[in-house]
Amino acid sequence: MLGDLAAFGGLFLAAFAAATILPLQSEAVLVGLLLAGTHSPLALVLVATIGNVLGSAVNWLLGRGIDRFRDSKWFPAKPAALDRAAARYHRYGRWSLLLSWAPVIGDPLTVMAGVLREPLWSFLAIVTVAKASRYLALAAATLGL
Repeated sequence: MLGDLAAFGGLFLAAFAAATILPLQSEAVLVGLLLAGTHSPLALVLVATIGNVLGSAVNWLLGRGIDRFRDSKWFPAKPAALDRAAARYHRYGRWSLLLSWAPVIGDPLTVMAGVLREPLWSFLAIVTVAKASRYLALAAATLGL
């Protein structure tokens, strides 16, 4: 029981943190647990997906409040960079969130969705499809399915 809590809790935390602006990876944790063969692959994918989607929701929330700081000297992105990111998001629309699973571009996409006031319901729906698809593909590849 305690081992299950550690495995699932660790996977959840790794997936959650990996979806935020922190430079972490959750795939290695999922693959390790899948290869151990001690837990249901479907349960592992579900926990990883929930953690990763909730981490992306944190990015969305950060994006909702970030615009008021864009002209501050300490702000890490220049206003021109934010404007370019907003233009790209507008060009491809909410469906660009299907790439929220991708390294490098995924986290900024989820922040920009918040900045541009993407409705939470559509954000969660699209990001959940993207994140679940990635983890399912990873699990299938790991297990040779």
